[in-house]
Amino acid sequence: MTPLIDAAEDCRPLWLVREQDADRWTERLPGEWRARAERWARAQGFRGERSRVLSLPAADGSLAGAALGLGKLGALAELLPTHLQGGPDRLPAGRYALAEPLPPAAATHAALGWALGSYRFERYRRGAAPATPPVLAWPPGADRAQVGRLAAADALARDLVNTPAQDLGPPELAAAIAAVAHRYGAEFREVVGEALLAERLPAIHAVGRAASRPPRLAELRHGTSGPRVTLVGKGVCFDTGGLDLKPSSGMALMKKDMGGAAAALALAQLVLDARLPVQLRLLVPAVENSVGSDAFRPGDVLATRAGLTVEVTNTDAEGRLVLADALALAGEQRPDLVIDLATLTGAARVALGPELPALYGSDEALVAELLAHGRAVGDPLWPMPLWSGYEDELASKIADLVNAPSSGFAGSIAAGLFLRRFVPESTPWLHVDLYAWNGKERPGRPVGAEMQAVRALYALLRARYGGGAG
Repeated sequence: MTPLIDAAEDCRPLWLVREQDADRWTERLPGEWRARAERWARAQGFRGERSRVLSLPAADGSLAGAALGLGKLGALAELLPTHLQGGPDRLPAGRYALAEPLPPAAATHAALGWALGSYRFERYRRGAAPATPPVLAWPPGADRAQVGRLAAADALARDLVNTPAQDLGPPELAAAIAAVAHRYGAEFREVVGEALLAERLPAIHAVGRAASRPPRLAELRHGTSGPRVTLVGKGVCFDTGGLDLKPSSGMALMKKDMGGAAAALALAQLVLDARLPVQLRLLVPAVENSVGSDAFRPGDVLATRAGLTVEVTNTDAEGRLVLADALALAGEQRPDLVIDLATLTGAARVALGPELPALYGSDEALVAELLAHGRAVGDPLWPMPLWSGYEDELASKIADLVNAPSSGFAGSIAAGLFLRRFVPESTPWLHVDLYAWNGKERPGRPVGAEMQAVRALYALLRARYGGGAG
């Protein structure tokens, strides 16, 4: 069942209540409801808390409508998708319509929040039929096309990240990219196995060569005019840590180590669906970091496409190695903007937690622009420094650089500095170190995959390059 429907006569009214309105929101209700709703809210202790629901009974005890708490919020015009995301989880089944109009931007955010909160990953459930979720009538003024494409991109990314590595290895990840390319008339190609060496992508080959499913570079291209925008996504479909083997606790979520690739593909789909007037290129190095007789080793010195040599000090720092080749390839065509997304470091999570992706960039104004878009659409990031004082942490005695500093300090910054070595100095570049996972159950946000930074980046691209389908 679609979570958003055209308005119907049998929709129950849904009132949106801010915490600061907790003592007077019932004044907005019809006269015959007002006194009963006020008594009921008082009896239930309803104070407009975020995602808390108050069911409003009719005189005969049936469900007449409901109120949904928004928490602390200024004007309703400031409403973000997260404010309605818990509604589908908390409200009783049925049809609802917002009881009061919202400004167009807030209406769009409300509809998107409802759609995001209705996501379910049911691929492996074969038991009881899932419960029927509540549905919401499209709020008047909402941009239906925008909500539809954002919700579809979110579902695409979360489905990929939620899928176990047994069913989503490098071939399947490449196939997902090919499917998007086919849907929008884009070009697709992949370089597989030993062909990576012939095409000067040796680091990608080295990281993935021990796996039973061969490594590859998947590439999508679309457009022949306009600014060149290249997206790069880390596609490590499972990360054992390699010969520097992770403990079982560290390996438990490693199906999500391709979260950067999933986010990059979702962003590419948004650009294609909105027909933004850019030359789009997506590069995804898709590998498994496995243990085997052919696994790359600590102490090995790897060649890269950029000509730099890398001493492997830790085989569990493999994501930056595959990204190095992809970023070098991306920079060769002098793009106007390069964006890479990766579940790259635990250090970023230590610094910022799972909900704030770490953002690095070659230009402070570009970083500030993206941060502003993230705040506007409720998709936050946090700026981090590419502090050149830590460059010496990457020094090697036998190669151009190491892949992982020995100190253990500033791990996310060190990874960003490593990647910067493979991006041409004049190329505008953004690097997002994200988590791609929600580790605790919350209304509308189940434990599982989380699409991060994509809506913010899409808003940046729309603002910069305009045009398209809106």
